[in-house]
Amino acid sequence: MKNRNKNIYLDYAATTPLSPEALLAMQPYLTTKFGNPSSLHSFGEQARQAIDEARQKVAKVLGCREKEIIFTASGTEADNLALKGIAEAGNFRGHLITSVIEHPAVLETARYLEDRGVKVAYIEVDKFGCVNPQDVLKAVRDDTFLVSVMYANNEIGTIQPIAEIAKSVKRKNKAILIHTDAVQAPGLLPLSVDKLGVDLLSLSAHKFYGPKGAGILYKRQGVNLAPQILGGGQEFGWRSGTENVAGIVGSAMALSKAENQRQKEVPRLSKLRDFLIASVKKAIPEAVLTGHPNKRLPNNASFCFPGLEGEALVFRLSERGFSCSSGSACSTGKFEASRVLLALGLDKNLALGSLRISLGRTTKLADLTRFIKILREEVEKLSS
Repeated sequence: MKNRNKNIYLDYAATTPLSPEALLAMQPYLTTKFGNPSSLHSFGEQARQAIDEARQKVAKVLGCREKEIIFTASGTEADNLALKGIAEAGNFRGHLITSVIEHPAVLETARYLEDRGVKVAYIEVDKFGCVNPQDVLKAVRDDTFLVSVMYANNEIGTIQPIAEIAKSVKRKNKAILIHTDAVQAPGLLPLSVDKLGVDLLSLSAHKFYGPKGAGILYKRQGVNLAPQILGGGQEFGWRSGTENVAGIVGSAMALSKAENQRQKEVPRLSKLRDFLIASVKKAIPEAVLTGHPNKRLPNNASFCFPGLEGEALVFRLSERGFSCSSGSACSTGKFEASRVLLALGLDKNLALGSLRISLGRTTKLADLTRFIKILREEVEKLSS
């Protein structure tokens, strides 16, 4: 029987609603201020100025120069531009290091590069999904040109020691570039590119209450890459195509708000997450928490339930008014164990029973209290 109460959204790691501020900022560029930024007249000037101001906002959050910001159409495109662009600039020669639990946008790109001659080392993780900086350092070769490790995992929430990885790699060879997929980080983790020590960083607007179809790549000044979309030379020649002005404006507004609210929102979310984890363990003792117990995103709680199918549990919870996910939303429809969970060393049957709960701005304690009650009921039904 379908739930007749309000639906509770607990899948913020998959996507977030567009913030009212971002929507308001975008609206003029979808209606009256519709000019092409490449046009010389006043409509074009309005659009160019909007992009310039958006770039300033993003650069302020990342602590970088405005010309180091490249606007793309997604986080996936930003990852592709970083990895493919660097590799192609080096004529697909050399060695790339990444981890086994990266987002498909990085892993599939790494495999693409392998097919074209690039040697790739895939670093294993521990039982919590952590990359050991020493393992990365041991994998470095004389021809290593890039290390790409995500800031925080989208499925299990584990936060990686990016600054430590970058520091150790640069100490060994300062010419090696460091890229991080930071899609899950805005509003939850610090984003200073200097403190992280990265040369390239990818973001996706719809993960931080911005619009879908908009991404960002930070590229440190002096880093050369081969553009993957050729044409009119927009975005300083790194990414051609008429700019999505409204999407860019909305992305910048959303990122600024996420950063401005971070100091207040992180403690609130962390408290809710800790309550959720403790309550699930108490209500369902057989539940297995996945990811690091402490070094995890403040909004992420992920579990495996022995003997259950995660997809079935997600469906049942949806029927009861709660939206969660099993594994990654980017691979829904595939009834197979998450490769991230398998990389932790989990048994395949256990990994099939995964559930990810991710919290956001609208999540309240009362929502979680009701969710835990319903979760226990549905787990009991599926287990019987």
